[in-house]
Amino acid sequence: MVIYGGIADDFTGATDLAAAWRSRGLRTAVVLGLDDQAASTDGLNHHDAVVVALKIRTAPVAEAVDAARRAARLLRELGARQLYSKYCSTFDSTPAGNIGPVLDALSEGDCRGQAPGAVVVVPAFPAAGRTVYQGHLFVGEELLENSSMRHHPLTPMTGSHLPTLLEPQTGHRVGLVPWATVQSGAQAVRAGLDRLGSDGVRYAVVDALTAADLTTIAVATSEDPIVSGGSGLAAGLPQRPDRPTAIPTVPGHRAIVAGSASAATRGQVAAAREHLPHQRLDLDALRANLPGEVERLRTWASRCWAEEPEQPVLIYAVGELAHVQDDPQVAVLVEEALAACAVRMADDGARRFVVAGGETSGAVATALGVRALTLGASLGPGLAWAHGLGAGRGGDPATGFNLVLKSGNFGTPTLFVDAWEHLA
Repeated sequence: MVIYGGIADDFTGATDLAAAWRSRGLRTAVVLGLDDQAASTDGLNHHDAVVVALKIRTAPVAEAVDAARRAARLLRELGARQLYSKYCSTFDSTPAGNIGPVLDALSEGDCRGQAPGAVVVVPAFPAAGRTVYQGHLFVGEELLENSSMRHHPLTPMTGSHLPTLLEPQTGHRVGLVPWATVQSGAQAVRAGLDRLGSDGVRYAVVDALTAADLTTIAVATSEDPIVSGGSGLAAGLPQRPDRPTAIPTVPGHRAIVAGSASAATRGQVAAAREHLPHQRLDLDALRANLPGEVERLRTWASRCWAEEPEQPVLIYAVGELAHVQDDPQVAVLVEEALAACAVRMADDGARRFVVAGGETSGAVATALGVRALTLGASLGPGLAWAHGLGAGRGGDPATGFNLVLKSGNFGTPTLFVDAWEHLA
């Protein structure tokens, strides 16, 4: 029976939330998109939690709202008692949205039900260095506005005070439950949310500095029909005694496909280049002849596997800061090329992929025909191996793939080298 239903604004955010629920002992699945609902949701009723992965973080507002509403209806039909609007722990958005408009859509009408108080806004994820104090979001020791997110090409975050960031996106009032209230316990948080709700406040940013704070907030909101945040709030749920069964391990070649330009991914690429065969996309070649560049990389990977079948290969877009290009057209080319590389490698027997970057993860999973994921054991905050089923490539569709869909900012420096140890 599905208890929790997540609506994520990108594919890596979906696996981030699912990994958090899986770490609490919940049987968790991810549905990738809404294009084929009947096929995607078949057999999901035996899960405790289901996340619908959307690509709406920077989509036009009307498109994002429509997709979120459809996902909410689907999750309610599956029986979800609580909806979880999942956005990035760095609150990636613009003054126009999409966090506010999506929350408005979910917190109105049938999607919300009879909510007892203000809807929580909890991007805090202390395990990943995201904390909130007096409504201000910190990334490590820096305010959000002083972090690398200030220069994000699509959602530059030039402020840190969450109520101030959210209010322009919604027609509703935004309040604050301060850390002192959180320290007083779940009953105090619940009373604070109810008081704000009775005063006409729709959304409440809740301070959180530690994992214990997230547990307090999770207990206080356990009966709420809708909550929102990064994945930290999900990780605050009580641990269930039953452990979900292990995911299947799919035999086949191993590949890392990295499209992210984040500092964390660049560090992971640098560490992997010390140990693994690697190739960087040639952007000039992509512009001139994308299929030809894809074929070059496919041929190179095949040669590597012919020599060492178990050796992971790395294909990446950005290895150094100098490689970053603030050009949306280049980003589209990179996504298309990396997705095509994954397909061609799958045709040659690749079945285990680590994919870095939200847009890249969406493009690769879609190109491989994966419709749904079952989450395995955690690889760290926001990360887990998954078993993906769908249309498949180069073999029996029932076999599927093992995938890690990684947000650009997540993971240890040696993730690309070490992740394989967690598969039998």
